[in-house]
Amino acid sequence: MKFLEGRTVGIDLGTTYSAIAYMNDEGVPSVINNADGRPITPSVVLLDDDKVVVGPSFERISVASPDQIVEAVKREMGNKDFHVLYQDKKLTPEFISALILKKMKQDAEKEIGPIANAVITVPYYFNDVRRKATQDAGRIAGLNVVDIINEPTAATLAYAWQRGELGRTDLASDEKTILVYDLGGGTFDVTVVRYTPTNFRVLATDGDVMLGGLDWSKRLADHLVEQFKQKYNEDPSTSPETMLTFHQEAEDAKRDLSEKSQVPLSVYFKGKTLSVSLTRPEFERMTADLLQRTKDTTELVLQQAGVKAGVLDEVVMVGGSTLMPVVEQMLREITGLEPSRALKPERAVAEGACIHAAILEARHGGGTSKVADAVQKRLNSVRTSDVNSHALGIKITDPGDRSRKINHIMIPKNTPVPHSVNQRFGTNTDNQQRVHVEILEGDAIDPAACELIGDFRVFNLPANLPKGSPIEITYSYDSSGRISATAKELTGNNVASAEIVRNSGMDDKSIVDALDVLTREYDIE
Repeated sequence: MKFLEGRTVGIDLGTTYSAIAYMNDEGVPSVINNADGRPITPSVVLLDDDKVVVGPSFERISVASPDQIVEAVKREMGNKDFHVLYQDKKLTPEFISALILKKMKQDAEKEIGPIANAVITVPYYFNDVRRKATQDAGRIAGLNVVDIINEPTAATLAYAWQRGELGRTDLASDEKTILVYDLGGGTFDVTVVRYTPTNFRVLATDGDVMLGGLDWSKRLADHLVEQFKQKYNEDPSTSPETMLTFHQEAEDAKRDLSEKSQVPLSVYFKGKTLSVSLTRPEFERMTADLLQRTKDTTELVLQQAGVKAGVLDEVVMVGGSTLMPVVEQMLREITGLEPSRALKPERAVAEGACIHAAILEARHGGGTSKVADAVQKRLNSVRTSDVNSHALGIKITDPGDRSRKINHIMIPKNTPVPHSVNQRFGTNTDNQQRVHVEILEGDAIDPAACELIGDFRVFNLPANLPKGSPIEITYSYDSSGRISATAKELTGNNVASAEIVRNSGMDDKSIVDALDVLTREYDIE
């Protein structure tokens, strides 16, 4: 891990909003305001005719063509089939995310000087492909991405820091167990963490990268469409421009209902107006199934962690969507605890990321951040350990039905990392000449429902090997997220292996080329 000359920051690259933070010279995590004086930047990109606008105002969006607006690109990270066409170029999710990061970087540099290094956060439930894509986006934006950190881990660091506990070797090392419930604009995570002031250990995690506040807003927008159709026999969903305003009205109403018991809404289409009044209970009823999904996941994670509700010391809420009162009520019912609002939901993850960045910088040296010696000493004492959020498996022939292939799980999800395991399998046919090992990420039995993250072959097997000859497969998962697999044919001792390294999502040349294009051709406002 190498730190370059320049400031080191932590970045929460969110689905709907993003934030950037640094550890100031007094050793306090500080979120940096953007050029508009706001601590969070909308993760929205407007591809205007002559420039790129990151985080445009709704007034600016309302006069733009819908096909110029890119929202929620975080949900597409790692999706090779997704792109946006702009000025005859195909912009990938990594490139669009890099535009957001670049804007945040240039705004922050006006406040704290040149930024070189960054820790970027991801949902715990992001798979390896999505993590690589996030790292690549940072590099395209001109950042030296020193680490990718899970959002609940970052929030836990911020929580312990705010309580004055982080790195305090003078405090008692009694363990605390907390549940971090992170419901953001587009993704959801729930994680159980056990920690002392100097040691943080994740017990279990789960989540959904396609569930967040956007889905609550969409449900309300869809409701408005149905109401409009019933009243006027006109379908507003046929107009992308109209749907932009419907979604904005729904988003505003959702936020207002966190503070008010009832809100008025007015939407327009083809000269007709629909005015309705919506109560908080009505909104909660129409979105109850979305909340239930988070409840089911929360209960499952507590079960997988082996933690009964009475054992929890605290429930920590993170993410802007936790401001909905019904979320707090649901967590209170599950755990019997009063959920903590000690952290600012939309800032906590960025603050935790900059704490982690400062820990790494203090440990490895480099950069130009100046933090007091006493704070550096505290940071140096902190250790974290995680679990893998997705199972790792191998594609094999189903022993019960040799006509089909299945995913045989080698390392189950929520296994503490680092971890290594080896198992023996047999060749499928007599006189088999080679073995093809496919490394799968995912919990499904069907390999097609899993992510193929790597493969390799063992060649030159001994002649006349009988069917069922032993092949030993070893899977390893280290603490930095590097996955390796080895296959050894035990009769002739032929060996082959593969290593899945996170920074191999895009090759170096592709990243350098993309960085050059972004720097030369894109004026970001």
